Amino acid sequence: MSRMPTFPTAKTMASSTLSRVLPMALLLTGDIVSAQTYKIDSDSDIKSTAKSLAENVLTYYHGNESGQTPGILPGPPPAGDYYWWEGGALWGTLIDYWHYTGDDSYNDLITQAMLWQVGPNKDYMPPNVTASLGNDDQGFWGMSAMLAAEVNFPDPPSDQPQWLSLAQAVFNTQADPGRHDDTCGGGLRWQIPFSNNGYDYKNSIANGCFFNLGARLARYLDNQTYADWAEKTWDWVTSVGLMDSDYRIYDGAHVETNCTDINKAQFSYNNAVYLLGAAHMYNYTNGDSKWETRLNGLVDATIRDFFKNNVAYEISCEEHMTCTTDMLSFKGYLHRWMTTLTQIAPTTATKILPVLQKSAQAAVNQCTGPPDGKTCGFGWSSGTFDDSVGAGQTMNVLGAVSSLLVGSAKAPVTNSSGGTSAGNFNAGSGSNSFTNTPAPITTGDKAGAGILTAIVLASALGTFAWMSLGA
Repeated sequence: MSRMPTFPTAKTMASSTLSRVLPMALLLTGDIVSAQTYKIDSDSDIKSTAKSLAENVLTYYHGNESGQTPGILPGPPPAGDYYWWEGGALWGTLIDYWHYTGDDSYNDLITQAMLWQVGPNKDYMPPNVTASLGNDDQGFWGMSAMLAAEVNFPDPPSDQPQWLSLAQAVFNTQADPGRHDDTCGGGLRWQIPFSNNGYDYKNSIANGCFFNLGARLARYLDNQTYADWAEKTWDWVTSVGLMDSDYRIYDGAHVETNCTDINKAQFSYNNAVYLLGAAHMYNYTNGDSKWETRLNGLVDATIRDFFKNNVAYEISCEEHMTCTTDMLSFKGYLHRWMTTLTQIAPTTATKILPVLQKSAQAAVNQCTGPPDGKTCGFGWSSGTFDDSVGAGQTMNVLGAVSSLLVGSAKAPVTNSSGGTSAGNFNAGSGSNSFTNTPAPITTGDKAGAGILTAIVLASALGTFAWMSLGA
C-alpha cells in the first residue's frame, strides 16, 4: 500500500493561489503595439493557446511520416538539430498537455513514439543511439514513462511494455553495479559506454534523473529501496560539491581530478529535476523535516537564480544567447516540474504558482514571430520575439501555459490511489552488456542532454572552467 500523507488538497491550494495576470502591451520599435496573439486570461484561453502551441511544436516532428523514425526529432547533428533525448522530453511535454487540457488528439502518436524507442531490452537503450547515450538521455525517456504512469496516461496494449515497467527498467539499469564505481566516491558517470566522449565526467543531470526516478518510484510503489537510492544519490551530489550549501547546483566534474575541478555553470533543468525529486521524498516521508528543509531551500534558490523579475531566465547562456539547442528547452522542464511539485508538496504552492503565472505571461507575450504571428522565441523577459525558433523554444511555452491548469488537474497517482500501469521489479535486468564494449563512433558522436559541457561559453562564463569535447 502506498502511503498518502495528509496534506491540504492540491486543487484547493492551487486554485486559491493561482491568479490571472492581465496581458501586457508589447513595446515594438518605440511604439506601444498590442501584438499579443495568445491569451491566458481564463481556462478556455489557456486551453486554446496550449492547443495551438501543441500543433506548432509538432511541426518539428516528422517521425510519423513515411520513411522517418518514430519518436525522435530530426537529428542528431549534423543530420539535424536534436539529440535523441529531446524526443523523450517532447513526449513528456505532450503527456502533461493531455493531462492538463484533456485533449487526447495526440495520444496515439505519443504512445507510438514512446514504444518505438524502448530498445530490444525494453529499457530505453536502443542500439542506434549507443554512440551518444548518456545516463541523462536514458533518464529523460524514463521520466516521461514515469509521468505516463503517474497521470494514468492510457496504458499500452497488453503485449507491449508498460509505462511503470519502463521507468523501473531505466532505474534498474542505472542502479546496476556496472554503472557505479569508486571514482569521486560514487555517483553515475555522464555517459554509459566508456568509449563515448564524456565518460570521464560525472554530472548533476545524470545523477539528478536517477534521483528523480528513485524518489518517484518510492512514492508510487511505497518502496523503501527506491527511497534509499534517492537519499544516497542526493548525499553524494552534496558531498562532492555539485550542490552547495546555498542550493546552487553546478554542472559536473572529471573523475581524473577526483571531481575537484567542478564546472560551476548552472542550468535550470538541474534545479528542476532535483526539485521534483525532493518534493516526492518530502511526500513519501510524510513531510520529514530534513526533506522539508531541502525542498524549501531549493525552491528559494531556484526562484533566486532562474527567474529574472519572476520570469524564467537561463543564467548561464541567455544574456549573450550562447545557449545550445539542448539548453533552449530547459525552461519548459522548469515550469512543468515546479508546477507538479506544488501538487506533491502543496505548501509550496503559494510561493511558486504566482511566479510561474507571471513567467508564463511573459512567455506568451513574445510569441509573435512569423509566419503567422504565433511563433515563439526563447527570451521571455524582453516581451519581444527574438528570432530564436525551434522545438525546444515552443516546448518551453507549451509547458508553461498548459501547467497553468494545475488548479483543476488531478495530482499524480500511486499504485494504491488509482494508478493502472503495470510494473516489473526486475525490468531492465541484464541490459548493461554494452557498457563494457567499445561503441562505434560516428560523426554525430556527441552527448545528448549533457551537451552543455561541450560548448565553451567564454562570453557568458569567463570565470567558469569549461571542458572541451571533440566531435
